[in-house]
Amino acid sequence: MSPSPPECDQRSIESLEREICELAAHIAVATCRWLELVAEFDERGGWAEWGIKSCAHWLSWRCSLGLGTARDQVRVAHRLAELPLIRAAFSRGELSYCKVRALSRVATPDTEAGLLDIARHATGAQLEKLARGYAGALTATLGAAQRTHELRYLSWCWNDDGSLRIEGRLPAEDGGLFVKAIGALEEAQVEGDDYVQSPAGACRADALVTMARSAGGASTACELVVHVDARTLQADEVVERSHVEDGPALAPETARRLGCDAAVVRIVERDGRPLSVGRRTRTIPPALRRALRSRDAACRFPGCTHERFLHAHHIQHWARGGATTLGNLVQLCSYHHRLVHEGGFQVETAERGAVRFRRPDGRLVAPAPACGPAGGRSLADRHRARGVVVDQNTCRPLSAGDRLDYDLAVDVLIHRVATLNDHGRAVPREHPRSLQAPP
Repeated sequence: MSPSPPECDQRSIESLEREICELAAHIAVATCRWLELVAEFDERGGWAEWGIKSCAHWLSWRCSLGLGTARDQVRVAHRLAELPLIRAAFSRGELSYCKVRALSRVATPDTEAGLLDIARHATGAQLEKLARGYAGALTATLGAAQRTHELRYLSWCWNDDGSLRIEGRLPAEDGGLFVKAIGALEEAQVEGDDYVQSPAGACRADALVTMARSAGGASTACELVVHVDARTLQADEVVERSHVEDGPALAPETARRLGCDAAVVRIVERDGRPLSVGRRTRTIPPALRRALRSRDAACRFPGCTHERFLHAHHIQHWARGGATTLGNLVQLCSYHHRLVHEGGFQVETAERGAVRFRRPDGRLVAPAPACGPAGGRSLADRHRARGVVVDQNTCRPLSAGDRLDYDLAVDVLIHRVATLNDHGRAVPREHPRSLQAPP
């Protein structure tokens, strides 16, 4: 006996279409509420107390999102707070997330009303294309000719806390090359895992350091030289010295972090004068490093999947008697390596080669939890309780999807921005032609 067909096969196409369109509006309303909660969670740093790198990483860990998707949604979540008209339409299910994402790239509090009107009429694909064209035209109109060859410079200075402050200016073509290089390195560092979002500025700073480390190629790579005495490496405070060569002082814990995976030269001194200089040695032999990489393909911190630019960390530091063995080593990304040393987090061995991480307050950082089944009221019930009523037409564009004259649409938008700049506020003006392209 053949099984009966699924229930949906018995329904009319019109019924299916109505439910699909209505559910799309419900999803838009729920997504808006979800992004509002994400923005508040990020602003309050709810992700940071577990040692997670960013809110995007937390979403990837706890909500099973891809990292690129998570980053984009955190960005949109924060932009919604600046765009009240778009946020209100989104909360009523009148705009899809795709439309809101496109608007969030170009809209400002002064221009969102006009863009919102276009968004209500355009399809999702049309609005994406229009937003890209508008962003490109706006950059060319307002940003060109600000960078010149004569004004280029680069300067730096050491801050009182030992950090380095860098400032500079580049011509447009050199600036574009620099941004591309930083972007490529940033993408390489976060590929398959990754933010910070670490904050965007922090990710770019990491990429700049990676560029400095690889300057000149492997044969002439730059290196950081740190001078630290043996007693300071074993203590929690500087006994004699711990500083960057020709630079500021370092905390002993920072020196230990750098020494986890570095070349070491032993120098015997008397009254500040070297008596003998030992051979340069690596703390981790190549064979052991290969075994470590085979065992730890990614950062071992819970929720982190960073696979590149990993550091070998001694669970018990070699300066305090820890052995350089596979059982005493673990691979960590630079963010979590710093968190374990200077951030107060702890890593300890567990049974069967596992490792555990603890917060500064001693609480265990649990592995990423599995997502459970959804429960509670349906989206429709939740939205009705909040006074939001949608139907199959709520998220539908007001136009019939007719062709759009993108050049004219961008021209009108740029005209409005120029009017805003001239008068300090947006002044609507009629345009002699319709935005809809002729048939």
